[in-house]
Order: sequence, then structure tokens, then C-alpha cells
Amino acid sequence: MVRLPRRIDETNVTEFLASFDNVLSDCDGVLWKTGKVIGCANDTINRLQSMGKKVLYVTNNSTLSREQYVDKCQKLGFQAKKEDIICSSYVLAQYLYHQQFNKTVYVIGEDGIGAELDHVGIKHTGIGADPAPTNEKILTVAETRELDADVGAVAIGLDGQFSFPKMIMATSYLLNSDILFLATNPDEMVPVNREDMTCPGAGALVSAVETASGRKATVVGKPSEILFSVIKRNHNLDPARTLMIGDRCNTDILFGKCCGLQTLQVLSGVTSYQNLQQYALGEKIEENNFLADYYLPELGGLLDLIDY
Repeated sequence: MVRLPRRIDETNVTEFLASFDNVLSDCDGVLWKTGKVIGCANDTINRLQSMGKKVLYVTNNSTLSREQYVDKCQKLGFQAKKEDIICSSYVLAQYLYHQQFNKTVYVIGEDGIGAELDHVGIKHTGIGADPAPTNEKILTVAETRELDADVGAVAIGLDGQFSFPKMIMATSYLLNSDILFLATNPDEMVPVNREDMTCPGAGALVSAVETASGRKATVVGKPSEILFSVIKRNHNLDPARTLMIGDRCNTDILFGKCCGLQTLQVLSGVTSYQNLQQYALGEKIEENNFLADYYLPELGGLLDLIDY
């Protein structure tokens, strides 16, 4: 049996706080859910910053740009500047920019991706509604659409207007093996406040196109080390003195483990303590890296321990 994460308490909190200088914090499920702060997560992050810890907001959610995330953070009581935001839409744009990509990206995603591509001067198409006309058979979409010869990449993120025509277009572009296939993240679902409802994540859309195209997407967000390469390019962080906080084992915690970071699991998002017990008992080797070094029911519990 693999060791379960240690719960942070009065006996180890001083040692824990002294072990890191930098914090990479996930957002959805850790700091907020559907625009509502989780407990006193904002006060906790602000307190860590006042203690001299460098905090970066590292999110797989691609629907917003860095500027929009700064606005969201400030409205919810988090202190953040543009350079503190590492969102998957930004990582996607940086990845293409540093590859000197000079063609057009077909995007299944929202305005956050478009804004970040615009920042680095990369052309894109596909954002917005693309429904099938109600009086049109779906197969006629594949028979009547024209492909843009300048498209050199297909990029998929969370898209509230995902449709069958969009999947047809993406899959058709991917018939050309020279066209890059990128995904902002593999998250299966997005945490919401209701226990009886769920919201599919970008990973569900990526899986649909992977199945239809027979190709595997390159993920640029967590748990990919591509994301950490962007962080290293812009921030002078020592991995051994950096803490990754997340709610999702197969993205946040796996990312931290793969990049040599310390890890803190919170149970306020998609992962329960029962999930951790299952991973500890499981036989899949990759699940060993799903278990964090520490855990808390929610991030605000750390503030209580700091003030203990």
C-alpha cells in the first residue's frame, strides 16, 4: 500500500510552511467554484503572500485570458497581477509562439484562447457558435463545408458551444497528419457547487475528437511539463522549494510529482478522501503519483493552523 497524504495539523504546520517559498495554486475546486470563493481561500492565499511566499495561479481552465483572470481574482478578494496568472490558454499560445508557428489555429474553445493567441499574433478561427441547421441533415455539413488551407493546428479547450459541426471540422483538419493536435487540458469535469449536478470538462471534448480522428492530442496544461517549462521561462523558481496545491489527482498532483514539486491535496473539488484510499490500494503504477505529500479538507484550514 502506498502512503496516504499526511494531514496538515498543529504538529507539522511549522515544518510545512518552512519547506517552500513558492506556491502554484489551482483555481477551480481549490480557490473557488462557479465564481464563489471556497471558505476563506482568499484570506489564506493573501496570508501566504504576506509571509513572503510567491503565489502563481495555475489553472487548466482556458475560457479566460490572463487579464480576465486578474479581474476575477480581484473581485473575489485574491491579490493577483497579470504575470501571476498561468492559464492553459496562455500556455497554448506560448507553446505555439516559441515553435514559431505562423499558420492559423482552428479552435474549439472560448474567447480566452482567442485573446491569448491574439497577444502573440497567431491567427485563429472557429470560436463561437457553429450549430447544425435544424432542417439540414448532419452529413451534409461534412459534404458542403470548405476547409481553410492555412490551418496548421487544431486546439481544443472547454467550449460551451461545442457542436457536431465543430467536431466534423476538427476531425477533417486532423486527417492531415502535418496539422498539430493540441489540447489545453484533459480534465474530465469542472467542479460545481451542486452535488447532484456535474459539468463536463475540456477532456470530454478532446476525447470525442480523439476518438473520431484516431489521433492523440498533445496536452499543454497540467499535468504536462510543457506548462512548467512556461513557468520556468518566466519565473525563477526552485522546484524543491515550490508547492503545488490542487483538487484533482490526475492533473494537479500528477503535475507536481512529475515536475519535482511538493504537493498539497485539497478535498473541496473533484477528489474525495475515499478516492485517495482507492489510489493507495490500487495496482496501477501511475496512480502512485496521484497521491500528494499533504492534504486538507479545504485550503482555508491552513489559515486556521497559521493563526493557531
